[in-house]
Amino acid sequence: MRVAVKNPQALLWAGRWFLAHTQPNSEFKAELHLNVQGFTTYCPHIRKTIRHARRLRTVRAPLFPRYLFVGLDLERDRWLSVRSTIGVSQLFTCDGRPVPVPVGIVESLIARSDGNLTRLDGGLVIGQSVRILSGPFADFVGRLEQISEAGRVRVLLEMMGTAVPVALDRSVLSPAA
Repeated sequence: MRVAVKNPQALLWAGRWFLAHTQPNSEFKAELHLNVQGFTTYCPHIRKTIRHARRLRTVRAPLFPRYLFVGLDLERDRWLSVRSTIGVSQLFTCDGRPVPVPVGIVESLIARSDGNLTRLDGGLVIGQSVRILSGPFADFVGRLEQISEAGRVRVLLEMMGTAVPVALDRSVLSPAA
């Protein structure tokens, strides 16, 4: 029986990762119940700003809402029980068999994780389009202008027909699509 792992680097194991679709806002519940059954799970989180009633609140939110990665060995594990787990809607399958996530995707997310949050700011290049993930400028897209040694960045945002420079922490950025 496997145990829930708090250190993301310990999640790098030889098995394959599969994708489970969860019920709305039930990623934590599904993860808890899958771990109790002995499955290894991984749900990457980011820091996100929520606007509600003229207030900004920064919370820890799933990187992929309603999705959860489950580590399975199809020959050994009873993977059919994943579908009936509390909080899980379905396991992605094709012809009745779970479809594995391509090798390297989950491992890359785990490598970018610091134990609590997944950092998406690696590999940023000056001139690149970036999305701001949290703070008062959350969900704005701008152009990266400057990166300092201390981890601060300057982003140019287009507002009302002019470019406005904004200084931010590097950890609140991700490459824009």
